[in-house]
Amino acid sequence: MKGLLLRLSAVDTDAEAAVRVIAYFDELVAHGAGLPDLVRATASLAGCVAGLRRDGERPLRFKPGGEPAEGEERISVSADLGDDPAGMVWLERADGPGRLDDLVLERFAIAARLLARPVPARTPQLADPALVELVLGEQAADEDRARALRLLGLDAAKPVRVVAVGTEDGGDPGAAAVALVARGGALPPVRVAVVGGVAAVVVQPRAGTAVVVPALRAALAERARERSSAGSVRVGVGDAVDGLGARRSWLQARLAERFAVPGTEAVVEHGELGPLTLLAEIPIERLRAHDDVRALDALAATPTGAVDVATLEAFCRTGSLRQAAAVLHRHHSSVAARLAHVEDALGWRLDEPDDRFRARLALLARRLATRD
Repeated sequence: MKGLLLRLSAVDTDAEAAVRVIAYFDELVAHGAGLPDLVRATASLAGCVAGLRRDGERPLRFKPGGEPAEGEERISVSADLGDDPAGMVWLERADGPGRLDDLVLERFAIAARLLARPVPARTPQLADPALVELVLGEQAADEDRARALRLLGLDAAKPVRVVAVGTEDGGDPGAAAVALVARGGALPPVRVAVVGGVAAVVVQPRAGTAVVVPALRAALAERARERSSAGSVRVGVGDAVDGLGARRSWLQARLAERFAVPGTEAVVEHGELGPLTLLAEIPIERLRAHDDVRALDALAATPTGAVDVATLEAFCRTGSLRQAAAVLHRHHSSVAARLAHVEDALGWRLDEPDDRFRARLALLARRLATRD
C-alpha cells in the first residue's frame, strides 16, 4: 500500500488534512487493504503507534515505519468497532491525543469494519457522484437511471429509500453519512455521495426498507453514547420507492432534513410530517421576516439563548418537562427555569395549548428559514 501513504504532519491546514484523511481511508477500502496494511497505514498517517484488536484474534500493533510495535500498550485515544465481532482501534501518543485524532480514529474504525467483512458485504461506500446524481436527477431517461443503478450495484426493480444527511458545524456531510450508516448494520447495500452540500445515501437493505429509520436512530443513539452528544448531524428519510423513482425519495429526504434538529429530533421521516410539509412551500424570506421567528432569533443571540431555544425545542417535541429533561440530560428543575426565561422573553405561556402550538410552529418556521 506504499502508494497510498500520507502523513498528517506534511499537510498544512486542518481543513485540508480532514479532506485528505477521509480520502485516504476511502482509498484503503477501495483497494481492499488487509487489516495489517490498514493498521500500518494508520500508524504512518498519524505518526504514532496504531493498534487494532478484535475479539478472539491477536492484536495488531505497528509503528509509523511499518514495523511491529513491541512492549506495553500506551493507548491515548481509542474507538470501539462494535459487534460482529467486538473490538477496538487505537492510537498511542506519549504526549496525549493529537491533531485530528478523533477523525482519524473514526475513519480507521469504519475502514476496519468494512475490510473485515467478506468482499460482497463491504458497504457502505462512497459512490461515483455522477452516477448518484444521474439516479437522483430530474432529466435522465429511465434507461439511463436503470443503468446507473446497476453500476452502483443496486437493483432497479427493488425498493430503495434515499436519506439526506447534513451537518451544522461545518463538518463533511459525506464523512458524517458514512460514519452513521456504518453503525447501522441492517442498512447495506448503501451508496453515499455529496450532492449540493448534503450527503445523499441511497439505501436498499436486504431486510426491506422498513429497517432504515430504526437503524439510523439506533446508530445515532450509539454515537451519542460514545461521544456524550449526538453531534451536529441532521437526517431526513424519504419514502420507499422503486429504484427508478429515487428522485422523489431524494426530494422528500431533503425536505425532511430541513425539519431535523441535532440531538433532539435528529432523524425525521418524510411520511411522518403530514401537513407540516406545507410550511416548506412558504418562501424563506417570509419565514425569516415573521415576528415570532425574529423573536426566536433575538433570543438565540443572547448569551444563554442557544440553550434556551434548545430547551424550548425539546419541550415542544416531548410535551413534558421530565421527558425534555431526559432528552437534554438535565434536571427537570433546570428545564423549568429555562422555559420560564423563554416565557418572559417571548411573552408566551407554555402551559396554554395555543401558545405551545404557536411556539412549535415558530420553531419549525425558524428551522426552515435557516435551511434552504
